[in-house]
Amino acid sequence: MKNTLLAFFFLFTFLSSQPLLGAAEASNEQVVDTLGKKLRADANYYIIPVPIYKCGPYGKCRSSGSSLALASNGKTCPLDVVVVDRYQALPLTFIPVNPKKGVIRVSTDLNIKFSSRATCLHHSMVWKLDRFNVSKRQWFITIGGVAGNPGWETINNWFKIEKYGDAYKLVFCPSVVQSFKHMCKDVGVFVDENGNKRLALSDVPLKVKFQQA
Repeated sequence: MKNTLLAFFFLFTFLSSQPLLGAAEASNEQVVDTLGKKLRADANYYIIPVPIYKCGPYGKCRSSGSSLALASNGKTCPLDVVVVDRYQALPLTFIPVNPKKGVIRVSTDLNIKFSSRATCLHHSMVWKLDRFNVSKRQWFITIGGVAGNPGWETINNWFKIEKYGDAYKLVFCPSVVQSFKHMCKDVGVFVDENGNKRLALSDVPLKVKFQQA
């Protein structure tokens, strides 16, 4: 009886010292927009590259005049995610791996989805990491991903937001499959021979802020 009680005591002590499932996620810092409001999964936002020169009283920011949208870059579909002039920008939403979490937090797996109507008939507006481009030697960000359904088949559809100085950066470092170690790299900009600024994995991250649409 004494041995049984002693074993139970050690088991209870061990379990008490372990973090609860979801506790690490709950402690992650909340991402905020240009107004200082929490990013929410049910709202639309523009991703605005920094530097931002001036933000007005309603969170509308004047920056280098750029944001994110889609471009063909010489191919049909799926389209690539690119940096464009501000007037061409497309709003998007963030979908956390746990759909019950209404607030977006740093270091949390999420899908990124353009909110506009699908440009390519047979491709969704969800971001994904494209196959390695041998000629450019780049991993480009494109569309055609799947929202939700975390697993091996959707591993290239998951991104994260990380704090980066006084702003944020996007990161490809999926942790939705715990037993699988995937590459981790920042999302930056690759300028091709035609001057297109295509989002791609990079050693130099694209510094961004989020403005509610």
